[in-house]
Amino acid sequence: MPPPGAQNEIVAQGIAASQGIAYGQVFLYIKSDVEFPSYQIDPGKRMEEIARFEQALLVTRQQIQKIQAEVEKNLGSEEARIFDAHLLVLEDEALIAETIREFEQTSKNVEVCFNNVSQRYISAFAEIDDEYLRERAGDIRDVAQRVIQNLLGQTGQNLACLADKRIIVANDITPSDAAGIDRSRAIAIVTDGGSKTSHAVIVARSMRCPAIVGLRDLTKRVKDGDWIIVDGYDGSVILNPSEQTLFRYGKIQLQKRGVEQRLHEANRRPSITLDGIPVPLRANIEKVDELQLVKDNCAEGVGLFRSEYLYLRDRRIPTEQEQYLAYKTAAESMDGAPVTIRTLDLGGDKPMPGNPDMFSPEANPFLGFRAIRFCLEHVDLFKDQLRAILRASAHGKVLLMYPMISGAREFDRANAILDECRAELRRSATPFDETMQVGAMIEIPGAAATVDILARKSGFFSIGTNDLIQYTLAIDRGNDRIAHLYEPTHPAILRIIDTVVAEAHKQKRKVSVCGEMASDPVYAALLLGLGVDELSMTPPLIAPVKYLVRAMKMTDARALAAKALKKESPEEIYAMCEKFTNERMMVE
Repeated sequence: MPPPGAQNEIVAQGIAASQGIAYGQVFLYIKSDVEFPSYQIDPGKRMEEIARFEQALLVTRQQIQKIQAEVEKNLGSEEARIFDAHLLVLEDEALIAETIREFEQTSKNVEVCFNNVSQRYISAFAEIDDEYLRERAGDIRDVAQRVIQNLLGQTGQNLACLADKRIIVANDITPSDAAGIDRSRAIAIVTDGGSKTSHAVIVARSMRCPAIVGLRDLTKRVKDGDWIIVDGYDGSVILNPSEQTLFRYGKIQLQKRGVEQRLHEANRRPSITLDGIPVPLRANIEKVDELQLVKDNCAEGVGLFRSEYLYLRDRRIPTEQEQYLAYKTAAESMDGAPVTIRTLDLGGDKPMPGNPDMFSPEANPFLGFRAIRFCLEHVDLFKDQLRAILRASAHGKVLLMYPMISGAREFDRANAILDECRAELRRSATPFDETMQVGAMIEIPGAAATVDILARKSGFFSIGTNDLIQYTLAIDRGNDRIAHLYEPTHPAILRIIDTVVAEAHKQKRKVSVCGEMASDPVYAALLLGLGVDELSMTPPLIAPVKYLVRAMKMTDARALAAKALKKESPEEIYAMCEKFTNERMMVE
């Protein structure tokens, strides 16, 4: 180990994805796309080329099944399910048929044809706005790379042979890479790209080791053997840490362990403020598999069930019965706690590969043919989902909400279709909850501006702050050049939330927030002070928010919000909120 501070200390900032602190040497892992030749296939060898493709698919399937078995043995069944999606890619009839069709039309070698088709699938998923579903592009990319390697007779790199305990620094870590990580020697994972939902992060959390994503060019700034600190709490990586930095991080590590213990203890207790106001904290989920995570993190039900996963998982339209079984499982598992199912938010920025006839390219998909707009144009598909949700409501407390509502007309049209579904179920004597609440998401400024009208029709509201901020401030969240303008504490956002809550409460309608603001303790007190009734977030993020709730008075949160509404600067408002939170969470 070199003496601390032997070189100048450098700090790089990324996105904290798995908590913890690690200090060690870098194992630099650079992953590149497989290169392959392009050539014409002789007409007499076409059947032979197709057989070569089918053999590569078979070998790839066997490899993935072997990886899946090893992951289940080492990490557990939940982590092993990552590879269900990989196996489904290999069984995708549309992908295989399109590859063979392209081969027959071009006579190019099958590596070229398969790569062209798989890239179209990858592009479709990469454009999806939802972070979790966007990461599924990595599944297809990983499988495609493996198939091409098998076509070429190559063996890929892996992370299973670390010489000693190391911090993995990579430009990208595919699901297969992540599954092969030597768990006894990898002490942290850092990547140039990726997100909090990437497979590398899932594995890191299972291993209980820190992970940071989104470092952009860190792989170009470090080399094998460099000593670095990885701070999985604030997302910083420190290269060549000084003696003072090492000492400071030693103290921080001890403090963080104490904080984690306090959060864990608080999360087992009721979510009630010091002045006796209960604050329901619910969970956002993508799929039924996450229901145990909801319980493990003591969520009071599901505040957002993103139903489009059922459509995108298999890249086909699920049947009414398949949807019903998923929703029924969620309703039953919550033991009477509410499960709020968002109807299909598909189309535009979330095209469904394998169904190109339903979608056409759009210049601005975020403002395009998606969500409720898509459903109102595909009534049969919409009715299948509505009937499935209604049927599931007989098995627990189910709530239904429509996404991307811009005004009362869309809400009325959706409810008219829902009434048709109710009538159909009554005629067939199929049980459902006649009193099931139906609500609207507030994510479009048009809905927020007419919330007084919507409140007379809607049973409740859920504010999707991610899109509300994006649409109100005209900020593309995926554009790095303007990411700094994405400000949750912008006065316009606070005024909109304040108005929505006030108008909803006049009609005795509850308001929840299910966007990223709800999951951050710095914003949580502000939202509650503005009058928001419930917060919903990713299950692992419930504990710190609950700790804050239990450590504050609602009267203080309301005073904070009243003061914030009078401020002009987003930075000043954020600083006020941060100070409020830190004082109550004992952050040092």
